[in-house]
Amino acid sequence: MLIWLSANWCCHAQSRATSEARPLETGLDIQPPGEPSRHVTLTQALRILKVPSVSVATISEDRIDWTAAYGDASTRTAYQAGSMSKAVAAVAALRLVEQGRLALDRNVNAELASWHIPRTVLTRRHAVTLRGLLSMTAGINVPGFVGYRPGATLPTLVQILDGSPPANSPPVRVIRTPGKSYGYSGGGYEIVQALIQDASHQPFAELVKELVLQPVGMNDSFFGQRPRTSGQQMATGHLSSGAELPGGWRAMPEMAAGGLWSTPTDLARLLIGISRSYKGMDDPLLSQAMAREMLKQNGGPYGLGAAVSGSGRSLVLMKRGQNVGYQGYMLIFPVTGQGIVVMANSDNGTTLATSLIRRAASVFRWPRLGELHD
Repeated sequence: MLIWLSANWCCHAQSRATSEARPLETGLDIQPPGEPSRHVTLTQALRILKVPSVSVATISEDRIDWTAAYGDASTRTAYQAGSMSKAVAAVAALRLVEQGRLALDRNVNAELASWHIPRTVLTRRHAVTLRGLLSMTAGINVPGFVGYRPGATLPTLVQILDGSPPANSPPVRVIRTPGKSYGYSGGGYEIVQALIQDASHQPFAELVKELVLQPVGMNDSFFGQRPRTSGQQMATGHLSSGAELPGGWRAMPEMAAGGLWSTPTDLARLLIGISRSYKGMDDPLLSQAMAREMLKQNGGPYGLGAAVSGSGRSLVLMKRGQNVGYQGYMLIFPVTGQGIVVMANSDNGTTLATSLIRRAASVFRWPRLGELHD
């Protein structure tokens, strides 16, 4: 049972820094926009980049070995995960494939009920498939979404897909021949959201909780809008200037593309589940065959749900997350079981996360780490 794994993963997490991981607090190289690179401590980096808080979880041998939070946060503070949501949605979709409720290589219009991709000359001989949507090779537009102020009227999923009011994004459409080239598309993941709902006859957030969040123990994570009152700490988003995001956060009805609230500890549990599945270990989140499909490039830098690069010990799965006011990054080397998750509540969070990742690669002697992809 996956619950047994969750308990073992949890017991290795720690709520404060240990001497083994303190090197991440020093020796960071950051380069603020328009300025020369600097060699600084983590505390200095937070101040220079005007990042109110950052939370980190590191992974060693498929176990969470260290967690820490800096600034106005604890290790259980939830952040918007941005596009890291896509990896969670992808795992849910792949589990439905393994259950026979979805197919990787079938025309998705044959499986959609609530909405259909408009047919064009581009789709006449080249169908949009789930594999193409997850790998960003389906020829779909709309790279990302900006969200909505708290209290605003939110569009339905069909309104998002059609780009009709009150949606503030364009219609989701095929703009390139499916299967021929890579193009980053949050819009494609909204089609995945529709597929998951239509296949399960359940709301997306409810089904993903059942298929992914609960099995791996992501107890501080949820898809949906920030609750008005909550016992859980919720990070408030900030602009690159350091100012608080007007309204504090953005509602993201585009759940599969960017609607997850989570913590580094929870996302580390997801990465461990994928890594263990890749190696064919007991009680897998996915079958070994499916995990290996997920970590195989499909006509671009993406596997199924995240970017992948390298081979052998250097094979790495990675995903950047960026919503307005929040940025972060997660990655894991499935062969060695080493990885990291970083989340920050600032539009400068990627600069900080990249520096922490490069420092961790050196400190923990990771396999070769090349270019970081979205």
